[in-house]
Amino acid sequence: MLKLSSAKKAAMDRLSTDNGIIEALAIDQRGALKKMIQSLGENPTDQHIIDFKKIVSKELTPYASAILLDPEYGIPAAKVRDEQAGLLLAYEKTGYDAKTPGRLPDLLEDWSVERLKENGADAVKFLLYYDIDEPEEINHLKHVFIERLGSECFGEDLPFYLELVSYDAKLTDASSSEYAKIKPEKVIKMMKEFSKPQYKVDVLKVEVPVNMNYVEGIGSEQAVYSRSEALAYFKQQSDATHLPFIFLSAGVSAELFQETLLFAKEAGSTFNGVLCGRATWKEGVAPFVENGEEAGCQWLRTEGKEHIQQLNKVIEKTASSWHDKVEVID
Repeated sequence: MLKLSSAKKAAMDRLSTDNGIIEALAIDQRGALKKMIQSLGENPTDQHIIDFKKIVSKELTPYASAILLDPEYGIPAAKVRDEQAGLLLAYEKTGYDAKTPGRLPDLLEDWSVERLKENGADAVKFLLYYDIDEPEEINHLKHVFIERLGSECFGEDLPFYLELVSYDAKLTDASSSEYAKIKPEKVIKMMKEFSKPQYKVDVLKVEVPVNMNYVEGIGSEQAVYSRSEALAYFKQQSDATHLPFIFLSAGVSAELFQETLLFAKEAGSTFNGVLCGRATWKEGVAPFVENGEEAGCQWLRTEGKEHIQQLNKVIEKTASSWHDKVEVID
């Protein structure tokens, strides 16, 4: 059972539906969004990024319990969100230094948890790349870093959402069948690690424990897992933590992500919602870049709205309330 202060509980409520389900929209992408725009033959400017985040926030937050933005480009978008939607702000620098081993984490230099709170954050999100098989000296640095960050959020009495993304330092292709075979152990073990009390994490944002493209009867690739094996991994993941946890979409299609949530429910996973980004809005980038802001808005008002409403229907059938996992201590 996670122990929460009344202030953290109130903030968590602002980020959730009334029954304790997190139906959050993520658009804290910076480098990835620039690459999407570049792939369409346009040179991405800061204004491109700011304007796209604004229209996503304005058009889609009426259908989300919260939105995740970055403070570098996303503050204008936060100001135009629907008034019922809570606000998560990202605290990490985008990407990582590929020249240094270990994908070491780094904070935005000109922000602090206090400053994020002053800008309206109901919670702070931080992304950590983590390989359970990395040398001990690298993972020690990451453990200390997250302890420090958890203490900063604790000091400001603000919920700490930790996003965990697994990798293998020896495999460059995370979409390969070789990585699919070792992914479940990596995801489950890192969830166990960061559920320990010294990190002061309130919500884990995590990958699903398998690559669904390699699940028998679901994926398009030659199966790595039988259906029963994949179901068992989802249940092991759920049992690995006492904390509320939510799934990230990892850029898969809206259809596959919805099918994945139904699969998780079938497995008995007690996940508590989603923080879904590209699966909802990525197809809106092309009309925005090619035909202007109004074309982007029109896509979001129609197909984007349909994506998020369909996802919400699936979440309401599959996710569990985080209310059952917390206890208010003051």
